Amino acid sequence: MTAKSDDDTKTIHVNAAIIGSGQAGPSLAAALAAEGESIALFEGHLVGGTCVNTGCTPTKTLRKSARIAHLARRAGEFGIHVGEVTVDFPAVMARVETVVNASRAGLTKWMTGTGGVTLVREWARMDGRDGEGERAAFVVQTGSQRFVAERVYLNVGTSAVMPNIDGLNESGAMVNDALLALRVLPRHLIILGGSYIGLELGQIFRRLGSAVTVIESSPMIVSREDADVSERLTALLRSEGIQILSDAKVQRVSGQSGREVTVDVQVSAEQPAIAVRGTHLLVATGRRPNTAALGLDSVGVTLDAQGYVPVNGTLETNVPGIWAVGDVNRRGAFTHTSYQDYEIVFANRRGVARTVDGRIPTYALFTDPPVGRVGMNETAARRLMSEGRRFLTVTHEMRNVSRAKEESETVGVIKLLVDADTDRFVGATIFGIGGDEIVQTISAVMAADAPYQVLRDFLPVHPTVTEFFPTILGKLAPLV
Repeated sequence: MTAKSDDDTKTIHVNAAIIGSGQAGPSLAAALAAEGESIALFEGHLVGGTCVNTGCTPTKTLRKSARIAHLARRAGEFGIHVGEVTVDFPAVMARVETVVNASRAGLTKWMTGTGGVTLVREWARMDGRDGEGERAAFVVQTGSQRFVAERVYLNVGTSAVMPNIDGLNESGAMVNDALLALRVLPRHLIILGGSYIGLELGQIFRRLGSAVTVIESSPMIVSREDADVSERLTALLRSEGIQILSDAKVQRVSGQSGREVTVDVQVSAEQPAIAVRGTHLLVATGRRPNTAALGLDSVGVTLDAQGYVPVNGTLETNVPGIWAVGDVNRRGAFTHTSYQDYEIVFANRRGVARTVDGRIPTYALFTDPPVGRVGMNETAARRLMSEGRRFLTVTHEMRNVSRAKEESETVGVIKLLVDADTDRFVGATIFGIGGDEIVQTISAVMAADAPYQVLRDFLPVHPTVTEFFPTILGKLAPLV
C-alpha cells in the first residue's frame, strides 16, 4: 500500500509506522520500503538517536583525540621526542561535531531520499485504533498530523536518569549529551557512576587534561565484571590520575555545575563524609526507557515496572502488530543489539524464522585498553557450579602476549570459560589491547555452536593477540 491522504480527515495511511530513528529504525524503514511498503518514520529530536548524536559516534571520536594525547605524552618511551603536549579542546570538540554532523546528515539524506519512506520530524504517540476489533489499524498522532498504520515498530530508546539525591536537581548536573556539548574543558570533572559511560568519559577527559573523580556506590567499578578485572581497571585508571571512590554513598550536592560544585560523600561508616569539590558534575548512574509519553496504554501495550516494553522472541509486544526494537525492549542495550533487532524483525517479516531468544550477550567497555566481553564471566560460572555445572577455565596475562609487549600495551588479561561437558565456550573476558575486536572471535565460535577445539587448532596470524588462543586453550583446567 502506498501512502495516501484522505481530504476529509487529513489522515495519512501507511503500511508501517516506525517511532524513533535510532539504530534499528532507519534500516528497517529502508528494508520495508524496498519490499514495496509505505513507511512513516517519526523523529522528534535528532535523526540517528543516541548512538549517532550523543553516544557511540561522538564518544569514540573524542576517545581517539584523548588516545592521541595520551600516546604523545608517552612518546619518549618509544624514542620519539615531541615536546610539551597541549590540548586544543575547542578544536577537539569541533572535530567531534564535524563527524557527528556528517553522520546525521548522511542518515537524513538516506531516509529522505528513499522511496516509500516519509521522515516525519515531529514527536509521535499512539492514539488508539482506527476502528473496532483486534485487526483495526493503529493511530499515530503528531502535533500536526494523524497517521493510520497497519503495523507499528517502537524504536524510542532510553534517556539518562537523575537519581534522587539532595540538591542534585538544583545543581545543573550534566548527563552525557550536555558534557559533549561543552567547548571549555572542565577543570575538575566529578562523575557519579563507575560503569561503562562514566569510566569511558572519565578516562577521556582525564587524558584531555581535566582532573577527574569517579564516585561509585557499589563496592567496585564495572560491577558486572569479575572482581579481578575491576581491580585491574581501577589500578589502570588510578595510574592515569583518576580518583576513584567506590562503595561511596552520595549524601548531597551543592553549588552549580559549570562553576563550582560540591558532592558530600560517605566512604566509610566509621568516618565523617568527605567533600569532593569540582567544577563540573556528570551523572552516569543509569537510564530509563522513553515510553512515558508514547500513549501505549491507548492500544493496550504492556510495560514492565521500569517502563520497558516486554517482547517475545520475534520482538513483538503483547499487542499483535506492534513490535519494540532497540534498548526499549530490554533485550539488549547496545547499538549492535538494536541493529540485530532490525534484522530479526525483517527476517521474520519475510518468512525467515529468527529469534532474539538465546542471543549471546557481547559488548565492550571502551576504556583504553578496552574490555571485551561475551557470554558469562567467572563469577556467573561459579554460581552455576552449585547446580552441578562443570567448567574449564584459563587465564593469560596480557603482559605475556608478544604483540602487547612489542607495542608497550601490556595492561590486561584474557579469561576464557568452556563448558566441561560439551566443550563449548560459555564466555570470555578480554581486557587489553584489541579486546573489543578479539572477543568477537569467541563470539563467532559460540554462535556457530562449535567446540573450543576449533579455535585451539586453527592457524592464526603472527604477531597478533589472537595467535595466543591455541596456546592458551591448551592450558584449560577445571574451574574449582
